[in-house]
Amino acid sequence: MSVINFLGDAWCVRMDEGDPHEDALRIADALGRLTRERFPESTIVIGYDTRPLSLAIAREMGEVIASYGIAARVSDAHCPACVLTEEVRADREAVAGVMLTAGNKPADYFGIRICSADGSAATTEDTNLIESYIVPELPVGRGEAKAVDLMTPYLERVFSLVEGNRIAESAPIVVCDPMYGAQTSYACRAFSALGARVIEIHGDGAEDFAGVHPEAAEPWIDDCEQAVVDNGAAYGIAIDGAGERIALVDERGNYVSPHKTLALLMDYLVNCRNRSGRMIAPIFVSSIVRRQAERLGLSLTVTPVGYAWMREEMAIGDTLCAGDAVGGIGIPEIGLDRDALGAAVMLMDAIARDGRPLSAMASELDETLGHMEYGRRELSLGAGEAQMLRVALPGINPPSIAGLKVEGVSHPSHCLRLALPEGAWVLVAPSPAGPTALLAAEAPTRAMRDELLAAAAELARSPLSRGDE
Repeated sequence: MSVINFLGDAWCVRMDEGDPHEDALRIADALGRLTRERFPESTIVIGYDTRPLSLAIAREMGEVIASYGIAARVSDAHCPACVLTEEVRADREAVAGVMLTAGNKPADYFGIRICSADGSAATTEDTNLIESYIVPELPVGRGEAKAVDLMTPYLERVFSLVEGNRIAESAPIVVCDPMYGAQTSYACRAFSALGARVIEIHGDGAEDFAGVHPEAAEPWIDDCEQAVVDNGAAYGIAIDGAGERIALVDERGNYVSPHKTLALLMDYLVNCRNRSGRMIAPIFVSSIVRRQAERLGLSLTVTPVGYAWMREEMAIGDTLCAGDAVGGIGIPEIGLDRDALGAAVMLMDAIARDGRPLSAMASELDETLGHMEYGRRELSLGAGEAQMLRVALPGINPPSIAGLKVEGVSHPSHCLRLALPEGAWVLVAPSPAGPTALLAAEAPTRAMRDELLAAAAELARSPLSRGDE
């Protein structure tokens, strides 16, 4: 028997660690008993990705939950996480959602995410309560779970995001890389239906994902970049394992950064679709996005680290879109969560309307907004170092860092952000509980960016040294 410990809303293990199938049933049993006590005659919705055994485990989890008199609705096909959360949010009887996914981890991982009645990620308090109901014995009872079609209405919403037939008129050759994830088959079908000539890679159903780590970022999009060049494609689109994040590749096989991708979408929404509203982004967002918001006359709402904060802001309303700075984009018309396919079809429409190669559109951003080199990394710390950083950070006010004069100091959301000359900046964001810190920096040159990241790491490990003091 394995010990089941959630981290926030998620539980994730390697397939060769214990028996994930049995552990999933124990989680379903705990959720069923807890829901019967607190919300009898309610509904729980279950979705799953393309990993081996996901479908079988999802159905059996539904049967276990149904044995407690709870209406269990199980997707009749694999689906991205955003589809499940929106279904839960829309169903007035639903009190929770269960998504079987290990996100952007390799194929030999299995995971479960829990969402609340409003579709938001379950809190640590929620999952701690579920853990307290988990027992060693496997559940015996089984009920009847209902299969439901979640993808058809979702795809209809996606198609509604694009007006006109400009994509079909330009008929671009597009490399579609679902990375064996939850948008496998759906993304390529959607692109084809919009009029693109699609070349699909990593969509053949390989149970081991052919060794691909389904993360929509370099180096895992190298195959997509090469396929664009080899096939003379107009561009490539890679979507991560959970269907949440997108990576855009131009016709030369070059990765278009998440910040430029978001800036392109912002321009499209304002100037092509006449949309308005706030732009929502995390504190480590690029200056490119900040400058684009200013250029377009948009207010920018900056949130703490974590998409849950951005989702809360989207729920308030008056939102153009939200971007998590690593490829995840939320579009209010389709839902509150990150939706890579929704973002992809809008970007396809933006490229078709513009008429220029994607590389030219991306280069224009450098000319309009200024070229910046962005970097982000997670730093591992000792437990003592992490605690010292959290305690000392509010008082840190260095006059310089990496040889650059500090022009402004702020401590947003228990972080440290230093504004530097030429639009450069550096951020240190300690984890609230774990022994890690998020470091981010941006500067006009890669050398300056790398020096800032190195200096930020030194500051995080020895916060009392106060940078270059």
